[in-house]
Amino acid sequence: MPRLNAKPEPVEVELDRSAIVVVDMQNAFASKGGTLDIAGLDLSDAADVVRAIGQVIAAARTAGVPIVFLQMGYKPDLSNAGGTRSPNYHKELAMHLMNSKPELKGQLLTEGSWDFAVVDELAPTPSDIVIIKTRYSGFAGTTLDAQLRVRGIQYLFFAGIATNVCVESTLRDAYFLDYWPILLADGTMPAGGRSAYEATMFNVESFFGWTVGSGELLACLGARGR
Repeated sequence: MPRLNAKPEPVEVELDRSAIVVVDMQNAFASKGGTLDIAGLDLSDAADVVRAIGQVIAAARTAGVPIVFLQMGYKPDLSNAGGTRSPNYHKELAMHLMNSKPELKGQLLTEGSWDFAVVDELAPTPSDIVIIKTRYSGFAGTTLDAQLRVRGIQYLFFAGIATNVCVESTLRDAYFLDYWPILLADGTMPAGGRSAYEATMFNVESFFGWTVGSGELLACLGARGR
């Protein structure tokens, strides 16, 4: 099995049983004019994250490693947002913005909207797995676990936005379900300052999995693709 130079220690992976999980690389979180930008959060690292993920996706496709895209999104009538008795209705960022600014309703993370769409540079192909979620974790109320298990996948490489919210939430659930979570350190960006990113790195490396640079993963995928 390939041995990755990961943190906090090297980890062996089976690429035949691996997948790349791309979390919420949507205009909402990576593009000017999207939900994070409207909320006043820093998007300065988004272009570098898109670039790193794009390189990994291309190498993974060549190597025959599945790509899973997670997309946060709601029905236009918000029937899957949880309703007023759900904390998601009040705390999830797009919901909070739409509740506080009625003129934004139907524009943020609404299925079919620009905000909801994956950024053009990373657009999924028909061979990719695309899963729409309505909560921070990609495992909450979705078929993600079933889709992975039917393919015999056990090792998950995570990338996306936001490091400290949907990425970490999905990664933690993966750990609880006995997947091996590996976070792409330069393929993720927080909602908040550098301290939020560093907190997730600490949590992952100390308790929930491993982190690795995209260069290390690209070398591993490239060796398989040859």
